[in-house]
Amino acid sequence: MKQMHLAAHFPGVNSTTVWADPRSRSQIDFASFEHLARTAERGRFDFFFLAEGLRLREHNGRIHDLDVVGRPESLTVLNALAAVTDRLGLAATVNATFNEPYELARRLATLDHLSDGRAAWNVVTSSDAFTGENFRRGGYLDRADRYTRAAEFVATVRELWDSWTPDGTSRPFAHSGAHFEVSGEFTVPRSPQGHPVVIQAGDSDEGREFAASAADVIFTRHGTLEAGRVFYADVKERLAKYGRQPEDLKIMPGVTVALGDTDAEAQENAAEIRRQQVSPQNAILALEQVWGRDLSSCDPDGPLPDIEPDPESGLVKGRVRVADPLAVAAKWRALSAAKGLSIRQTVIESTARQSFIGSPQTVAAELETFVSTDAADGFILVPHLTPGGLDDFVDRVVPLLQERGAFRSEYTGSTLRSHLGLAEPVWKG
Repeated sequence: MKQMHLAAHFPGVNSTTVWADPRSRSQIDFASFEHLARTAERGRFDFFFLAEGLRLREHNGRIHDLDVVGRPESLTVLNALAAVTDRLGLAATVNATFNEPYELARRLATLDHLSDGRAAWNVVTSSDAFTGENFRRGGYLDRADRYTRAAEFVATVRELWDSWTPDGTSRPFAHSGAHFEVSGEFTVPRSPQGHPVVIQAGDSDEGREFAASAADVIFTRHGTLEAGRVFYADVKERLAKYGRQPEDLKIMPGVTVALGDTDAEAQENAAEIRRQQVSPQNAILALEQVWGRDLSSCDPDGPLPDIEPDPESGLVKGRVRVADPLAVAAKWRALSAAKGLSIRQTVIESTARQSFIGSPQTVAAELETFVSTDAADGFILVPHLTPGGLDDFVDRVVPLLQERGAFRSEYTGSTLRSHLGLAEPVWKG
């Protein structure tokens, strides 16, 4: 049976987290990170995954305080978690646009040593001048160049990791390219995995190609079983041109799970979670993100506005912009008209993440179907509560997956590469 891979994402952005729930805790306190990581390890998950924001998001000139406001630097948190976990992989999101290869290669190699081979890097890019204002070069990078820089960044980092031989000998390195020209000697010996695992987040054609050429895991999302199969086949087919095999890249969509003792109860729980996630205030903010206009005078329980979106708006900063706001607005209006939905109801229905909803038995069966029919290699779970949102899944679903033989009962290796079934990179000194 094809084995499933599982990971846990620390929540906090994009209206996933239910802040008003009394069980919701701090996004800063180390105890929150430790609880979620220990739960993931108890469930024999492959890795624990941290997002990162380089600037606080703004909405209409104000800090977007319905989102996470403030979060510690990812690699620092993961180095601390390495001391309180034994086998769980530790994945940090680090931006390839606003970092330098030598510095980041050292930080990742250090985490890999301190964790005995459990480090991973989620490569992200940015062409956002708003975020770039926090950095010396500012938002200098054109959108078209961000993946070319990222590809050279990853290649340069791997050259640095390979500048130490497997037997522990340091050798000088030199790299000269369009974005980087560095030379010298790397200070950290070759790490336990050879290279930390590289994750790529993205669904675009550029992102898929970058993942096929350079990543070990792709973090994605797709809404249906059939969409998952199409995405899976497309990305796996791209590997051959880079001399890679299908098993060299794991496809792991981000998903949410809503459980209940019965399927009907789970549907009720899921609906309540969505109502909490899309509060009246969040509904208006979601509307403004599409329309690019101040719509604070709108009633969230009333109809959609009859004005058109402003495609050139700068109302929202630090978030991914809606690619075609006019098309999204038209789609929302059609949905609202067809079902008689208010603003809040339209946002709830239009922005729902892919979820697995049902009893533990139903969810376990559906997860297994996605993996066994090549719609995914596994899943990155995004709970709606910090830090206890993973507890029920680990206690009620994981044992069923283990009984089915679809997921490990115990770790069989010590490194993240061993969990994922990835070979150690061939040394290219």
